Amino acid sequence: MLSQTKIQPSDIICSSPGAIDLQINGALGVAFNDLSAATADRLPEICRFLWQQGVDGFLPTLVTTSLEKLQSSLAIIHAAIAAQNARPDPTSATILGVHLEGPFLHPDKCGAHPQEHLLPLTLDLVKHVLGEYLPIVKLITLAPELDLSGQVIPFLVEQDIVVSLGHSTATAAQAKQAFDLGARMITHAFNAMPPLHHREPGLLGQALLDRRVWCGAIADGVHVHPQMLDMLVRLTSGTTNRLVLVSDALAPLGLPDGEYPWDTRRITVKDGTARLANGTLSGTTLPLLDCVKNLVRWDICSPAQAIAMATEAPRQVLNLIAGESPPLAWYWESEHELSWYRQSPLA
Repeated sequence: MLSQTKIQPSDIICSSPGAIDLQINGALGVAFNDLSAATADRLPEICRFLWQQGVDGFLPTLVTTSLEKLQSSLAIIHAAIAAQNARPDPTSATILGVHLEGPFLHPDKCGAHPQEHLLPLTLDLVKHVLGEYLPIVKLITLAPELDLSGQVIPFLVEQDIVVSLGHSTATAAQAKQAFDLGARMITHAFNAMPPLHHREPGLLGQALLDRRVWCGAIADGVHVHPQMLDMLVRLTSGTTNRLVLVSDALAPLGLPDGEYPWDTRRITVKDGTARLANGTLSGTTLPLLDCVKNLVRWDICSPAQAIAMATEAPRQVLNLIAGESPPLAWYWESEHELSWYRQSPLA
């Protein structure tokens, strides 16, 4: 990135609000679903780090784990949100709530989530898991085919929780039923769901054709091939852009490539991609705005389109306004390389 002092006003191609990350599992060596008294005080540091990466707000994402660990993390994040509300920091990303990715996932599509901690999708269990922390849960990923009663999605929608379908074997018909009940997003399109098929469109096919539905995507070129990302962009563009970029970043975000602990297992990070020992993809260490740069570098869409997927689209998912954080100024660092800096409040 060029020094801001070397950038002329004529170099700026556009300005935007900062990014909103709806799916981020940790940073700086701290996993959000493994928070404890020893790591709780790292959250302000992570918020400042993410702000420096161009992120205005985020949903700490809690993946499948034991109920004890899950509720411990919820309690710590609840306290952190209260502390932020009491003493706002203009140079920190805001914790907007929690994304609960699990434990209500299909075992055949659980990916890197530990099967032993998956739970059946019933209304009683959902209420039990969320408990007193229901007000801070803003987004939940679930497999709709597990909701045999048809009660869970309407309940969550009534609580103003965004229901995102993922880690699922749902057919197109099951997905449509869930969307009709109020689900309005899918989690990391193409990953942990059946591929598009000419005889059964599945969850992804139904989502791509339903203009009510947002599609989350990891634009690292590994979780989804650039050509398939190109297809996603084309199919979700229109009057309203329905593609939402997420980082799906893990605890090693901000740390060098290498081997790191992840729940009771270990992950290996290479070139920003994290895998379990068996090769299963588990996430990234990719800053969210690098996903924006990737779409532009691969000539998939315009800078304005790509930027909106990380800034405007996630705000629309959560019904947020832009906020007061200094905007990002975008410029060409080289012929195909987009970059940014935070403008001063008076810019």
